[in-house]
This record gives sequence, C-alpha cells and structure tokens, in this order.
Amino acid sequence: MPAKKIIFLVEDDLFLSDMYRTKFELSGYDVPHAEDGESAVRMIKEAKPDLILLDIVLPKKSGFDVLREIKLDANLRKVPVILLTNLSQKDDVDKGFELGANDYIIKAHFTPAEVVAKVEKLLEKK
Repeated sequence: MPAKKIIFLVEDDLFLSDMYRTKFELSGYDVPHAEDGESAVRMIKEAKPDLILLDIVLPKKSGFDVLREIKLDANLRKVPVILLTNLSQKDDVDKGFELGANDYIIKAHFTPAEVVAKVEKLLEKK
C-alpha cells in the first residue's frame, strides 16, 4: 500500500482545523497541523508534506511570513501551498500569489469537501 500523502494544515481555529483534518483523514490523508506560524515552520520542515494548507491570520507569525520562509527553503520551495483564509481583499490575494502560493481559497466560499477536491487536483499536477 502506498504511503499516505501528507497535507500539513496551519490553522489557529480549533473548530475549523478539526473539521478540515477529519475531512482529509476520511479521504485517506495524513494531516499533521500547527496552530501558529512559528511552530508551523519548524514542524513543516520535519513533516516534509506533499502540500500545505496555510491560514494567513495566525498567532506569532503570519501565514505570509510562513509562506515566505517556506519558499526560501531549498527543501520546501517546491511543496505546493494553498492559502486557506477569510482574507478576501484583492491586495491579500495578490500578495499570496506573489509570495508563491499555488492557490488561494476563501474559507467562507468553499465547503471542506470542495477544499479536499482542490487539494487533490493540485496534487495530481505535481
């Protein structure tokens, strides 16, 4: 049996993180997670995920800062990153893509099942 793909979730809202983790685990993924930007960077380096779902508004370090660090790390820069946030201003979306995000999902506009579908589509391209 092939190893489970790892979707690393960075989300400080426990209700949302539990909801997304459950949905991804039921779809056959391993879902380690971090609740703040600082521990996220450290844990992502250890986890070597296949994809990162990253909130932007986080304690200790913003998702934008986490994304910047990931893209500067030679071992992580190729890992696809989907920003999963409620920040929907064009400036935020543009900044996310400029920093290297592969996609930008506004939480309020997508169900967890739709988020899983978007992740799977991105992983197929990899």
